[in-house]
Amino acid sequence: MSLRALLAEVHPAWHEAGDGGLDPALLRRACDSALGRRLLASSLAAGPASHLLAPSPDGPGALITRWSRARLDALHRDLGVLAYAPAIRAEIGREPVRRLKAALGSSYLLALDRSVWDAKVEPETQARLAESLRHALSATDGATTLLRTFSHQGRAELQAWASHRDPALAQWARLLEAPETLPPAHLPEKPVLVVQTHHQNRAVAA
Repeated sequence: MSLRALLAEVHPAWHEAGDGGLDPALLRRACDSALGRRLLASSLAAGPASHLLAPSPDGPGALITRWSRARLDALHRDLGVLAYAPAIRAEIGREPVRRLKAALGSSYLLALDRSVWDAKVEPETQARLAESLRHALSATDGATTLLRTFSHQGRAELQAWASHRDPALAQWARLLEAPETLPPAHLPEKPVLVVQTHHQNRAVAA
């Protein structure tokens, strides 16, 4: 992936100037200039993309190609679904279960798969997840709030895991969205690795 293409994927909020974001017109001009692209990349490398843009023989191209926005979206969703497994397994109402199955498709089975995770959490985590799921299921916007809830939790889980296991991946995933406060992560390392490896193998095989 070229530097121009990489910068085009980064959320504009990561390009800061003083106390505010970089003017959109100025940012476009910078991305259209070789010097501007180098300056933007240098700024990112000195801050939120220190691992992603660290000097290396291959550069970030392979990782970025493997983890496209669509693939990261799918990974975030599945990690979020798995993280919500304690609440999903406890939900037995016919209509909520129907909505979950309709929104998640085969990913619904991931939340039920005890071979991936036993879904044992502290009572306060169970209560937080149950309340959040109830709120998402009560939304009147179809599956939008529900899927956003899973994705938000999934981003937290990936950041918590990848910041230690694959910092470049963690940074790439963060740069695609505006800086945000994420909920607490609670998945153990092994279940996250299982889901991440599954999605990575699909990306490699594609």
